[in-house]
Amino acid sequence: MGIVLKQSLKNITITYLGFAFGAVNTLFLYTQILPDEYYGLVTFILASGAILMPFMAFGVQNTMVKFYSNYQDTEKDGFLTLMLLTPLLGIIPLALIVFIFDDALGNLVSKVNPIVKDYIWYVFLVGLSMGYFEVFYAWCKVHLKSVFGNFMKEVFGRVGVSILLVLLYYEVISLEIFFKLLVGLYLLRTAIIKIYAFSIRRLKLDFNFPSNTKEIVLYTFLIILGGSAALILVEIDKVMLNQFIKIENVAYYGVAAYIATVIIVPSRAMHQITYPLTAELLNSGNHFALETLYKKTSLTLFIASGILFVLIILNLNDLYLLLPEAYRNGFYIVCLIGLARVFDSLLGNNNSILYNSKYYRTVLIFGVCLALLTIVLNYFLIPVLGLEGAALASFISIFIFDLVKLVFVKVKFGFLPFTHATFKIFVTLIFLAILFYAIQFPFHPVVNIIIKSLLIVVTYLGILFRFQISEDVSGILSKWLRRREE
Repeated sequence: MGIVLKQSLKNITITYLGFAFGAVNTLFLYTQILPDEYYGLVTFILASGAILMPFMAFGVQNTMVKFYSNYQDTEKDGFLTLMLLTPLLGIIPLALIVFIFDDALGNLVSKVNPIVKDYIWYVFLVGLSMGYFEVFYAWCKVHLKSVFGNFMKEVFGRVGVSILLVLLYYEVISLEIFFKLLVGLYLLRTAIIKIYAFSIRRLKLDFNFPSNTKEIVLYTFLIILGGSAALILVEIDKVMLNQFIKIENVAYYGVAAYIATVIIVPSRAMHQITYPLTAELLNSGNHFALETLYKKTSLTLFIASGILFVLIILNLNDLYLLLPEAYRNGFYIVCLIGLARVFDSLLGNNNSILYNSKYYRTVLIFGVCLALLTIVLNYFLIPVLGLEGAALASFISIFIFDLVKLVFVKVKFGFLPFTHATFKIFVTLIFLAILFYAIQFPFHPVVNIIIKSLLIVVTYLGILFRFQISEDVSGILSKWLRRREE
């Protein structure tokens, strides 16, 4: 876990910095500066662009990680050239569809909210920039250079949004210019990561594609289904809300969902480095090391995601006091999506194992089926339960999908990610939730959050260290304590 832990810690720091800016944007700047319906429009554009992203990248970001380590250095230029050209298979048809059916698509998505009609091209350009960003980011990751890419993904865009919102607040730019610059920000981010990727390994166009190009293209095509299914599971709720209720509600839902999304920060950071390592272990057939990595990532991510869930739930009432009144009704949304994120993190590098194994086709079928289930659940639950219906649909779909993947890895590889330490962490989290649930402080909400969070974290770390539940966590704490003594 040396290189995993080292780069993961850097990525976690960067990712949390990004989420800090994201929290400022989501909870304060957007809610105070943008009218609710335009905040809902931003959420719709970004969620729709994210759903288009797998088609724009055409699955290349996963294909590059899976196959890159198989080639000799002299063969890699042909492979990388193929990877850069393949996304055009998705981009060109989608561009033609949007160009030809622009008006029809606009009418389709604007039945309830007419404001959405004029922003179809914005969705396309955001999806395009997200797609090629992931391609160049994968270029960095296969060389185990994930930190700068993670900075661009998590921090750069959010800082840019903060600047745009401040400019909008001081009327330096108009709302129309704000949306144009928002799209431009995503395109700029892609251009920068492209330059960095080429600085790691210079692009040498080589049209002598690998001998197994047919296998690569088939995998790439199939992985689109997996990527689309995964994003539909987490983003389709925001898109479908637009079809049933006023768009300002998408903003309210987006804020609650963002609060819960903080739980997956450690997972996102760790996966930047564990994904290529998992691919290498599978390619070499080292299943003992794979099982060890599986269990360690599961425990580490459960330790992190579990305490984040407890912190969020126990501080949620104080946090809502800092927001406008319209944004304060998302407690059940946060709980449902938060629990789904914890379970997802508990699976460790499960996705990396499945999508880099020979069983990826079966898993993709599962994913597509559950993506369809998500759409159906949203279709029936949103009209009945509103925002809570969208959250419930997401929770059910993500839980079932994760359960299927967990069982599948057990059946095909013969191991589970859980250990005795997993149960100890679960009991510890329940204990902390009960212990601090009734504790309330009479100060300003910010002060209350800080005090309660510090008490919870110190107690949690003390228990982890005292009972040596995690070797990695105990090792870090021991090093820190030794430095303090010196």
